Amino acid sequence: MSSSIPQIRALQESVVEGPVFKKQRIEANDESDTRPLVETAVRIEVEEENSKPDKPVRIDSSSAGGANSISKTKKSKKKRKDPPLPEPCSAADVLYQEIRTLLGEGVVDRITEDGGAFKSPYSFGEEIVLKVEVFGSGGSGIAVGAEEKGPWAIVVPFALKGETVRVKIVKNDRMCSYGQLLEVLVPNTELRDDSLVQCKYFGTCGGCQYQMLSDSTQLELKKDVIVKAYKQYSLLPESSVPLIESTVESPLVYAYRTKITPHFERPPKYAKKEDAKDGEQPSWLKIGFNVTNSNSTLDIEECPIATSVLNDKYKLDRKEIAKNIFSYKKGVSLMYRDSLDPSFDAEKMMTQPIDKLSEAFTKHICVTDQKGSAREMVGDYLFEYGAGSFFQNNNSVLPLMVDYVRDLIFAGGARPTHLVDTYCGAGLFAISLSSGFEKVAGIELSQSSIASAKRNAQLNSISSDKISFLSGEASNIFATVKDFPPERTVVIIDPPRKGCDELFLKQLLNFRCGTVVYVSCNVHTQARDIGTIIRSTEGDGEGRRYRMETLRGFDLFPQTAHVESVALLRLY
Repeated sequence: MSSSIPQIRALQESVVEGPVFKKQRIEANDESDTRPLVETAVRIEVEEENSKPDKPVRIDSSSAGGANSISKTKKSKKKRKDPPLPEPCSAADVLYQEIRTLLGEGVVDRITEDGGAFKSPYSFGEEIVLKVEVFGSGGSGIAVGAEEKGPWAIVVPFALKGETVRVKIVKNDRMCSYGQLLEVLVPNTELRDDSLVQCKYFGTCGGCQYQMLSDSTQLELKKDVIVKAYKQYSLLPESSVPLIESTVESPLVYAYRTKITPHFERPPKYAKKEDAKDGEQPSWLKIGFNVTNSNSTLDIEECPIATSVLNDKYKLDRKEIAKNIFSYKKGVSLMYRDSLDPSFDAEKMMTQPIDKLSEAFTKHICVTDQKGSAREMVGDYLFEYGAGSFFQNNNSVLPLMVDYVRDLIFAGGARPTHLVDTYCGAGLFAISLSSGFEKVAGIELSQSSIASAKRNAQLNSISSDKISFLSGEASNIFATVKDFPPERTVVIIDPPRKGCDELFLKQLLNFRCGTVVYVSCNVHTQARDIGTIIRSTEGDGEGRRYRMETLRGFDLFPQTAHVESVALLRLY
């Protein structure tokens, strides 16, 4: 464990799990999609240009140019182009598609063609009263603007369907404006219960969206997100999508998150060292998470969805940061990872008989160095991995997900004998499910993840004759398992948010395994990919076509709008 506060920028999108506590910057080595930031920058310019009053043209009669000067001035003004449409299946695209459905696809397309997609009828800071029409997949209410304003949507975080609210316009975007919720005039009493809220920053912080909703309501809304995702992105008929089962609830709905990444900025130019006298936190120093729909940082002392271990360390660090704030020359993104104490000997821990009540299995610490090692138990298996690398952030629900996947695989039909865990990371599914298979292979592009997975197989006494972890080339990822019998093989897909690319899906279809389990942290890309798999095989012969047999959501991030899902496909 590192006791110092690491001065690192925010982790790249590919290793930030679950709903993101939004970051303020992207570094040159950040592999995440920068399109939303580019769109924002272009959009602001468009808004500023559209909001400027027409300036009178000054004619200087003494100038030799005369009328030609006016012509040149007009020609020199370049018409600004609207930014490109959002990347398909991204959060921005999901919202845009919901707005198109609400306003009418033809209406939105016509306005876009006429160049009006970013010409908001509302001005910044304008206060309006409106009624929320739908509840978006991102956790915000969506309303239609006043009729006299023309077709336009208003997105209102923390507002529920059916509520009449007063909002202030804080941002304009493609075919919509964002409203800051000022007052709920007519609440949806069937859904809203503000007594459930456990964070004093809820309604301002961008981390949570659902704290005013009961657990059962949250689970129903997350199921509805999956329904809408498959309707919009799978391009499958309703008959090809099975009845979506109820969302699996997390055993912990608060104090569950095992990783957080708060941040702060360096002192502003006007700051004076006496501002931080006696170690007091200056008013301009904000340490925490982003304000909803903003790049501004909200100062937050603790996060109720994070584990107590993380909050305890975070509180101590806040004092040290305030005391030493003038030593920081750039902004910092902190990382806190809940871990079993890695100072205990892992091999001794896993030597029979295993004592899970011992301190080695019960003592938790906070790791703050992303290059450090983190450790946790999932069911009966111990996993070690880089603290800054990908691993699910809710340990309480992971055993339920692993058991569910196991039950799906071995329910009915011929028993499979081989398992391929693609995007295997530190080996969660490959290792946890290994006892049910003769041969297991984990495939990853990351060499560091492969090293962690091999180490974890050793810790859990799984023979290298049975399990192997290999770094597969993206162009030929299944070459490492060419000796596996496809009809007796299960392939688990657990990709990052962007889902599977065309090359991977093509190789999967060529391999044509008997069973596919698709675990997803983005149900929209999952719907797209599964739709591609099913449509690509629908004309094939018997035993060569895929169909989806089950689809179910898992609530890995209670109090947020995020839902993960597990789908099972088999050949028939």
